[in-house]
Amino acid sequence: MDRKSMEKKTRIYAALVIGAFLVLIIRLAFLQLIKTEEYQTKARLNHQRLIAITAPRGEMVDRNGIRIVGNKPVYTVSVAYLGSKDTSKVVERLAYLLAGEDIYKGWSAGRIKEDIDKKMQVQNLKLYEPVKVSVGISYEAVTRLEENRLDLPGVFIDIQPIRDYPLKDLLAQTVGFVREIDQRQLEKNKNNGYEAGDNFGQTGLESQYEYFLRGQDGGRVMEVDALGRPVRYLGVKSPVAGNKLVLTIDSRLQRVAQDALAQGAQMAKHLGYAKVPAGKYITGAAVVLDVRTGEVLAMASFPSYDPTIFTRTLSIEDYNKVSSQGALKNHAVEDVYTPGSTFKMVTSAALLEGKIVTPLTKLFCTGYYKYKKDWKAHGEVDLRKALMYSCDAYFYHFGAIMGPDLMVKYAKEFGLGEKTGIDLPGEESGQIASPEHKKEVWKGNAWESEWHEYDSMDMSIGQQDNKYTALQLANYVAMIANGGKVMQPYMVQKIVGPDGKVVQQFSSNMTREVNVSPETLEVIREGMHMVTLPPSGTAYGVFAGAPYQAAAKTGTAEVGDPTGNTNALFVAFAPYDKPEIAVSVVLGYGGKGSGISGPVARQIIDQFFKDKK
Repeated sequence: MDRKSMEKKTRIYAALVIGAFLVLIIRLAFLQLIKTEEYQTKARLNHQRLIAITAPRGEMVDRNGIRIVGNKPVYTVSVAYLGSKDTSKVVERLAYLLAGEDIYKGWSAGRIKEDIDKKMQVQNLKLYEPVKVSVGISYEAVTRLEENRLDLPGVFIDIQPIRDYPLKDLLAQTVGFVREIDQRQLEKNKNNGYEAGDNFGQTGLESQYEYFLRGQDGGRVMEVDALGRPVRYLGVKSPVAGNKLVLTIDSRLQRVAQDALAQGAQMAKHLGYAKVPAGKYITGAAVVLDVRTGEVLAMASFPSYDPTIFTRTLSIEDYNKVSSQGALKNHAVEDVYTPGSTFKMVTSAALLEGKIVTPLTKLFCTGYYKYKKDWKAHGEVDLRKALMYSCDAYFYHFGAIMGPDLMVKYAKEFGLGEKTGIDLPGEESGQIASPEHKKEVWKGNAWESEWHEYDSMDMSIGQQDNKYTALQLANYVAMIANGGKVMQPYMVQKIVGPDGKVVQQFSSNMTREVNVSPETLEVIREGMHMVTLPPSGTAYGVFAGAPYQAAAKTGTAEVGDPTGNTNALFVAFAPYDKPEIAVSVVLGYGGKGSGISGPVARQIIDQFFKDKK
């Protein structure tokens, strides 16, 4: 090979070497000068973790400061995403170690793994970012995880607050429950700082006051080693607790109301009144209002449940079991019932205000009126005695003369068929029977779509298509008791911040006055008082021996099923001479108002006066 050829090849090799070094230098400069921030961030993420510190939700206490809903600390497990292959192995091992925990009762390791995988996917996986996958594991589980730390890179154990219910099922449907925010709620609240995995009030007061109860989460920056094990803390931002709700509820009265309602349901079954059809169940509610302010002192719903079930992983089977029994529904505001004879005060107001009768207008009750049968013969009765005896014939006769329009008018005057405006979600408005409503329901049926005389008769005793909530019934009785003031019911007295300062104060709100004369209201109150007196008042046995005077009305409402079931209703106010509270009690399929719901109301009113001593 000649000299020139050698020099040429040498120059080519040199150029290639120099070119390679230039590429390396340019690449190095690019990484050092331009991509510095990106790779510093990646390096930092590789050995640092931001662990969220969940803020405690605000507590709920009764009017006397007794805690109904609080918080308790529990162990949680989070998993940092380390790439699909590595993370899958870690999750499989983690699921195996968590099998048998109470929060996963009845779950296999495979099912736990599926649950963890689902939670991680919902979080839109980011490298090294921790995802909370399990809440409420036992100390024994913590020990197992620590013993297997080398097999669990990227797994973190922390402590966070979850809901605690020291009084178990007390006020369960009203306070509601908290669960992980769902996709629909997340979309709606994406501008309010919520993220996937956050807790969110689902029902009741938890939902109504979500933005007050929710705290501000904090965070902890942690340095970790190559296996994701904590090395040291680099900084902490403390969480801020949510606001506390001070409720109008008296927890002692609430306990009595719930227990008495459950006893009433049991008695209805024991006596054979409740012939519950397949797929149905006994439901009921009891509401106690302060007639002077509209404060809700008690709101019981039957059946009830312990909201603690929502603080752990809840299977669809367990959820359906509770839901299918009607326990999750607040039957005081979310369910409507045919009122039966508790509607007769509306009919009385319509008769008196419409000048159809006077308080002294009499009818001789033979136990029948035309083609309608009364529950017994009552002899000569006027309006007050018609209420005292619950004489259907009296109301049949004059209801047929009056027709439906005045009854519709005064039902509306007493707030029936419309929402009360209480600070709870899901309130039903109910339904006032009317010719227009019947025409709509029976559209296409020439006979049934028309209003007939018997429809007016049925409506006069609270049948036909009248359907109201227990809260509406209590509120309507409160209007009779307080002289016609329409007080808006409310559940929360005040909202208190974590610093102890009042964030918001609530007080009584009279929305209007009932357009019924004081004289008419007085006659109705007198008739209701006579209901409680011996020897013939339909509720005299309920109040026998009571150290106070009361006014009441019984109701036994047909539900229209083949087995002849009836709803048991009872409404009352006390004391008679200077009313303080109004009570309504409803038990679907309960049978007799005086025999089943009446004793429930008696226990509640007794407790109210006992607490006042």
